[in-house]
Amino acid sequence: MNTRLHGLVPRRLAPIVAERMAEEPVVLLQGPRSVGKSTLLRSLAAAVGAEVVDLDDVTLRDAVAKDPRTFVAGPGPICVDEYQHVPLVLDAIKAELNRDGRPGRFVLTGSARHEALPRAAQALTGRLHRLPVYPLSQGELRGVREHLLEDLFADPLAAVAATPPSRTTRDEYVDSVTVGGFPSALARASLASRNRWFDDYISLSLERDVRELSKIRQAASLPALLERLASQTAQILNITRAASSIRLDEKTAHSYVRLLEAVFLLYRLNAWGTTLTARSAASPKIHVLDSGVAARLLRLTPQKLAARNPTALTEFGHLLETFVVTELLKQASWTDWVSGVGHWRTRDGDEVDLVVERDDGTVVAFEVKAAGRVPGEDLAPLRKLRDATGDAFTAGVALYLGARSYTFEDRLHVMPVDAIWAP
Repeated sequence: MNTRLHGLVPRRLAPIVAERMAEEPVVLLQGPRSVGKSTLLRSLAAAVGAEVVDLDDVTLRDAVAKDPRTFVAGPGPICVDEYQHVPLVLDAIKAELNRDGRPGRFVLTGSARHEALPRAAQALTGRLHRLPVYPLSQGELRGVREHLLEDLFADPLAAVAATPPSRTTRDEYVDSVTVGGFPSALARASLASRNRWFDDYISLSLERDVRELSKIRQAASLPALLERLASQTAQILNITRAASSIRLDEKTAHSYVRLLEAVFLLYRLNAWGTTLTARSAASPKIHVLDSGVAARLLRLTPQKLAARNPTALTEFGHLLETFVVTELLKQASWTDWVSGVGHWRTRDGDEVDLVVERDDGTVVAFEVKAAGRVPGEDLAPLRKLRDATGDAFTAGVALYLGARSYTFEDRLHVMPVDAIWAP
């Protein structure tokens, strides 16, 4: 695939936001900086004839801070971009909703998690509906409507049978994984230019967004901590080890990890099904939210990952898992029937990379394999999860770098990674 991006990419989330606006007084689009939230907001505003209050504009930000009521008054919809710069605006919105609580009054965007902001978490309780905005999905980049997750819940056998043979090479997977999904990175013509963008993005997120959320006592430790945590992507989160390696107090490290999650650099994938068996473990896994950012933090280029030595294979395996998990999380975010996601791990070392639970209690589970074949023994963790969950287990899928999709045994299937975005 040519990973160069040209022009605007239609977002799968756009019609979903329009639907939510018909039902909710306030819709919040929250996700990483530079992910395309402002572009999405402006297109929504243009469609309904609304103006955008851009709080990234320092002059306008100061004016809103002095008199927020003036900027949120009116019948709506009123669109506020990067609202976290002036959290006080939420109090003004709350006052407006007390007078007129109709759906579709406000659409907000934010580059920090709502619950991480001072006072903000309580201001609009019960009136604010949050939608995550992730980096561009592989389907969005290709103009394809992804549907693997919904197909597996509906009819796994049909989904497997309908998936075309894969033509994606390992090098093409490496390219997609190391580029990631940020529009600005995808628009860069060269690896050097893309790396400069990643470096600037990471620095700006740490120096601006993290510090805006909290007073940092040891700011110089943040980049090093982020790099150590990136080296754990797709692995069990070990804050103690990361803190020790840079001589950072563990309590401080825990608070810094929460800040890195709050600005969407990291994603904590919690353990799922901790009560299924006595051997289920409860520790979360950590993922860098974008595989391209992870690759840059680890200084992993396509050339390095093309090597077939054990280190490169292990590093690519972790990056591929992060890539796949975040692609599936994007699909989950477009539904209204997913009730939970997580990973499942036993104290005996069996691990399932991603479990998606539907609101009726049924589950679909995924294992990611950075290889061209899947021996039967590699399906052992999925078998154990199937046996532990019984009839609730709809399908277990091993996603691999091979070409064919096939059913291996009862409710266990093998599919190419690119089945995630297959047309």
